[in-house]
Amino acid sequence: MSKRQKEALVKILISGLLFAAALLIPFEGTVRITLFIAAYFAVGYEVLWSSIRNILHGEVFDENFLMSVASLGAVCIGEFPEAVAVMLFYAVGELFQSLAVGRSRKSIEALMDIRPDCAVVLRDGRELKVSPEEVQVGEVIIVKPSEKIPLDGIILEGSSSVNTAALTGEALPSDKAVGDTVLSGTVNLRSVIKVEVTSAYAESTVSKILNLVQNASEKKTRSENFITRFARYYTPVVVAGALLLASVPPLLLGEPWSDWVRRGLIFLVVSCPCALVISVPLAFFGGIGRASREGILIKGSNYIEVLSKVKTVVFDKTGTLTKGSFAVTAVHPETVSEAELLGIAAAAESFSRHPIAESIVNAYGKQIDRSRFGEVTELPGLGVRAVIDGKTVYVGNCVLMDNAGAHFHECEIVGTTVHVAVENEYMGHIVISDEVKPDAKRAVERLNCSGVSRIVMLTGDTKKVAEAVAREVSISEVFSELLPDGKVAAVEKLLSEKNLKSTLAFVGDGINDAPVLTRADVGIAMGALGSDAAIEAADIVLMDDKPSKIARAVELSRRTMRIARENIIFSLSVKAVILILGAVGLANIWIAVFADVGVMILAVLNSMRTLVAGPTQS
Repeated sequence: MSKRQKEALVKILISGLLFAAALLIPFEGTVRITLFIAAYFAVGYEVLWSSIRNILHGEVFDENFLMSVASLGAVCIGEFPEAVAVMLFYAVGELFQSLAVGRSRKSIEALMDIRPDCAVVLRDGRELKVSPEEVQVGEVIIVKPSEKIPLDGIILEGSSSVNTAALTGEALPSDKAVGDTVLSGTVNLRSVIKVEVTSAYAESTVSKILNLVQNASEKKTRSENFITRFARYYTPVVVAGALLLASVPPLLLGEPWSDWVRRGLIFLVVSCPCALVISVPLAFFGGIGRASREGILIKGSNYIEVLSKVKTVVFDKTGTLTKGSFAVTAVHPETVSEAELLGIAAAAESFSRHPIAESIVNAYGKQIDRSRFGEVTELPGLGVRAVIDGKTVYVGNCVLMDNAGAHFHECEIVGTTVHVAVENEYMGHIVISDEVKPDAKRAVERLNCSGVSRIVMLTGDTKKVAEAVAREVSISEVFSELLPDGKVAAVEKLLSEKNLKSTLAFVGDGINDAPVLTRADVGIAMGALGSDAAIEAADIVLMDDKPSKIARAVELSRRTMRIARENIIFSLSVKAVILILGAVGLANIWIAVFADVGVMILAVLNSMRTLVAGPTQS
């Protein structure tokens, strides 16, 4: 418990003891009334002061105002036990709510623990311990075993195992060696490593993740916005209703004032919207925290609501359903040797950072003479055009070959075929293959089991390769050979065909798919750990490359929405019943206290269920 929570508990205990003493005194008198008043102010002082302060600032109708009016009204008609009960149980409810929110925040704080305290940087041959914010890009830091890696970088010296659980939710460590990238927030497990910093702290993975989670609560769902608007108009209405209930029958019908004032006070206590105002946002906060602990970063509670309605999921292929780690599996020359064909393609692709280009360069494995190059142009969705030794070389797909006027032919081997032409003479082709991720098929099966009715794959790859991958992962609907604008057009068409009450999710690698990620109802970045494009364009970022996390995100979002709706229905139903009973004289102040504080505690307890992992589909 925090210091403030401990103080609140002490006040509740003091008030409770005084309240019990006053109730146990067997006779009426000044001593008993004094004990009741002392018990009342022990827990009610802050509520009364908050109500006065808010009124002075123009914020009249809130729960402090309702509790103050109701309890002071009870004092005025001589019902001291009821007045103390209202304040005492309200204070218990507030403490319980504070403890619940604190527990919910711990799930976020567990993620916050990835924040590094310091970095050991090498400067002028000395090791200096500084704040991560002070380290510049290009400097070298030293990370010892069991220490958090404070900044993104590349290993210059040493090898080790790295625990990525804080970022990905996966406990299995990954081995890292010289040349490998390591990310801030992960933990070095085995041996000392030297790392060259590639990103300033403000641009590091850990900083971006912390900002994402901390700002997630700012984007509210329609349910949360409804509750906010509801409370704004609801409270003044119930205050007016309580005044009418307390005054109209005595004035018009000659009924006794004490009876109807008591009913008005009951009406006020019951009407306090604490249960809704607290429990519904807490449910979404807990849902975001639970997802964060499982390596699923949700950028706002509004995306939980959108994801819960997903009926159409659209997958990119490369880097999403497949590993994106390409390798040359066949070289088929026409007029040159295999080595020459591979050399021409590697030279043209050496300027590109595309995974296919890198696989060709890696397969060639020799030094490339850059002095031979003229203009090099990367053609999105087609390939590369480069001037080498004064001749124009085309390396890419069949459309690029058509544009170059080269007479090519397809390959019988399943894979991505990269054709090569010099001027308009066809030189041959290279086959690149990618491997389907181990859990891709299981991800599709789980989405089908969760009620997703339509699963589609989009890719710029050839029809033959696309259909082979789709068969392997059990996706029946495929759009292939798409340029970036073609993917957007395909998603637009799918959006127009879906049910208005359902939503569409697009899952991509977060780098090349930014336009589609932003166009979908909800964009999910797969395997995009540390990617600027993923964090900027996607609404949900998965901290590893497992497609099965998508189905889990859908499960968590639907569970969170169900719990939030349960709170709304339960709170409003109980309050409506007690309000009616109170108005007709069948409910007393104690039942009213239960309808307020009791319902709030039950709703908060229900919201806490979002922090629990919950059932998962097998």
